[in-house]
Amino acid sequence: QVQLVESGGGLVQAGKSLRLSCAVSGIIYSIDAMGWYRQAPGKQRELVATIPSDGGTYYADSVKGRFTISRDNADNTVYLQMNSLKPEDTAVYYCNAVCALRPGLRRDYWGKGTLVTVSS
Repeated sequence: QVQLVESGGGLVQAGKSLRLSCAVSGIIYSIDAMGWYRQAPGKQRELVATIPSDGGTYYADSVKGRFTISRDNADNTVYLQMNSLKPEDTAVYYCNAVCALRPGLRRDYWGKGTLVTVSS
């Protein structure tokens, strides 16, 4: 069974930083794209950043220049470094991973989420 476990959320003042981590465990053949999404109260879940297996990255316009996504393929872990946090970054952050259970069989997995609260 594949599991994604996030950590690193919490309460922080505006302008400060937080680092989120997400570890993927279970029997998998490989991990393709990994990413972070977030859902603020009363809003739809939105993409924050993604990083495919080759290391290229994509960021939502709202976080460009402030957030950095990275991954450690040896540990099956993805990180989100969040700097210059703003109150509008307050949300539950979800980790996502597209995993190949065997060649040709891919599944989409989600973590349970970690709450980030930014106070003004």
